[in-house]
Amino acid sequence: MNILFIASEVESFVKTGGLADVAKALPLELKRAGHDVRIIIPGYSAISQREQGSIIASGVLSTEPQYVDVPYEIRQLYLADIPLYLVENKHYFERPSLYGENNNAYADNGERFAFFSAVTLQATEQLGFRPDIVHCNDWHTALVPMLLKTRFGQNPFFAQTKSVITIHNGAFQGICERGQLWALPEIRNAHNESIYQGPYYINFLKCAVLYADKINSVSPTYAKELMSYLGGHGMAKHFQDRAADICGIINGCDYNDWDPATDQLIPARYHVDDLHGKIECKRHLQQRANLPVCDLPVFGMVCRLTEQKGIHYLLPILAKFLVHHVQVIIVGSGDPVLAQRLEAIAQQFPQKFVFINAHSNELAHLVEAGSDFFMMPSQFEPCGLNQMYSLAYGTLPIVRAVGGLKDTVTDYDQDPAKATGFVFEDPEPNDLLNILRRALLFYVQDPQEFRRVQRNAMLTRYLWSDSVHGYEDMYRNALGWH
Repeated sequence: MNILFIASEVESFVKTGGLADVAKALPLELKRAGHDVRIIIPGYSAISQREQGSIIASGVLSTEPQYVDVPYEIRQLYLADIPLYLVENKHYFERPSLYGENNNAYADNGERFAFFSAVTLQATEQLGFRPDIVHCNDWHTALVPMLLKTRFGQNPFFAQTKSVITIHNGAFQGICERGQLWALPEIRNAHNESIYQGPYYINFLKCAVLYADKINSVSPTYAKELMSYLGGHGMAKHFQDRAADICGIINGCDYNDWDPATDQLIPARYHVDDLHGKIECKRHLQQRANLPVCDLPVFGMVCRLTEQKGIHYLLPILAKFLVHHVQVIIVGSGDPVLAQRLEAIAQQFPQKFVFINAHSNELAHLVEAGSDFFMMPSQFEPCGLNQMYSLAYGTLPIVRAVGGLKDTVTDYDQDPAKATGFVFEDPEPNDLLNILRRALLFYVQDPQEFRRVQRNAMLTRYLWSDSVHGYEDMYRNALGWH
């Protein structure tokens, strides 16, 4: 198959979150499976390798007579042997950041990504790459399926092309004022309430859910949650209407970067049959956090400080948990109010709890390697990667039964033989406190059993070479190749 992969970021070039990891790993795996894959992303000034590529095409996005046509250039780079195209326009993409500055989104994000969406298809035709599948990702590319069936609907070049969209996080939908779509009259002037957000706004994600041939989310449970009123982020009805075309495919994990046997960012390496290095990592983590070096269980957490990550479940019960013989280390940045509350508790329990207000890859690796348990009490979690890293490092995840967390962690009380961690159900602080205490007792009372579950965890693998088959099936279904 010819696959055009459209995303707003790709790891190794430009990254803000997990979407970038998928946009690198999945195309590489599709290429290995024999498909002709091309990736296209905005040509941000933040891409340091940009100057290594050459301009291979240019053109204008034509608009209505009352507006000025918008120029662009296409620059070509490579991800391994996959062509990676950058859509360049100084006004839209020569900025300090990808989506916004100082915790505020750019006011013209709707206009920027509308332009990007239209140019991706126009440039593909220019370059003579005829895709069987256009694979879109999240709201930034969500206008493409609609444009494929409107602006390019009668274009013979795309006559056989089908579109799919992967929803990495349905909470972000790309809601923008209709006037920002001045260059795309077929969307701006569409008389279709299914894509509106009130009378004056267009919802980008709704456009994709309405027009894409197939839809997937990054875990089976999250696919079901999107169709529920609680988990649908206000779009449950839209997802329900497309239930037959929605599936969930769990993300793979990049074990090249996250493997305790080869990880160069941790002080000692270890593997499932020799955990001496993990003991060394724990000692190093305690020293780094200025906590007493001892054999207390260490509960780690690395996350963005947002409600989504369940910090508001942890804050009310953290002091109650810290009266026990434990150590807790949280690394993260984000909401300053949540940071202040964590700092206040750290001052109360200086020998037991440390909060490090930072975004640090090196610290993230150390927390994964040096902790005994890893906390992910998320409000929602489409897939999640930290629980996969934790499993690989023998750090038992404590997670809420949502999205990809439910799909990747087996609860000890539900299935002791196959257990890899601890899972709680209800979004309540006390439920989290109970499961933390349960994990603590487990650690203290049965070290042998703890080692067995640790072994289960370390032998669990989520590989892109397995996930890719789900994507191939989705593409074939979209194309009607049964």
